[in-house]
Amino acid sequence: MSAPIIEPLGEAALLLRLGERIELGVNRRVHALAARLQARRPPWLREIVPAYASLALHLDPQAFDSNALDRESDPLAIAEAWLQDALKDPLEGFAPASSRMVEIPVRYGGEHGPDLDAFARHAGLSVAQAVERHCAVEYTVAMLGFAPGFPYLLGLDPALQMPRLATPRVKVPAGSVAIGGEQTGIYPRESPGGWRIIGHTALTLFDTARRSPSLLQPGDRVRFLATEVIATGAAGA
Repeated sequence: MSAPIIEPLGEAALLLRLGERIELGVNRRVHALAARLQARRPPWLREIVPAYASLALHLDPQAFDSNALDRESDPLAIAEAWLQDALKDPLEGFAPASSRMVEIPVRYGGEHGPDLDAFARHAGLSVAQAVERHCAVEYTVAMLGFAPGFPYLLGLDPALQMPRLATPRVKVPAGSVAIGGEQTGIYPRESPGGWRIIGHTALTLFDTARRSPSLLQPGDRVRFLATEVIATGAAGA
């Protein structure tokens, strides 16, 4: 694989591009790189933010040694030199020592999953089969975005992929488990949304009272557990 491309992201951040597509292998390299940088984290590195195929590094300009700034040029130049050194060793084979497995209990269908029947029909499956396949996969939290704590999960069975709604809903309840194209996600709070709602979890995805507000973190592994399945109409091929 090609080396990451480093670009400035405003006046106090750098962006590392590892690819251009939503791809599990590329996303794993993103998380491996994030783990490497975290292990070497200098005082001026404020935040490491992984995305699908890129990694944003937010800097604290006030944390740089003024003597170093005199010798070099500016914080971005110093940060880029540090990154170039950190990237000398290949990423392949480097990964976090462990990644969490988080189980998400879900009530599928009925008022909790208004799109479940249509979702099953689209896949040519019965509701029970569609839920079974959705729960059979181990997902990876590729990134958090859209709203605080919203996990974009990679690993969806290709047979379960389904386009977003043509007209988004004005209100999607917090805890809604949804399908958007080739991904699964969970709405952490009530908000508008166009993903297909197939179920609901009672878990709180984002809580500012917790030490780590977001229940799920980039790189976590996720499995869904069906606690209830309600089919409201005919489904299947």
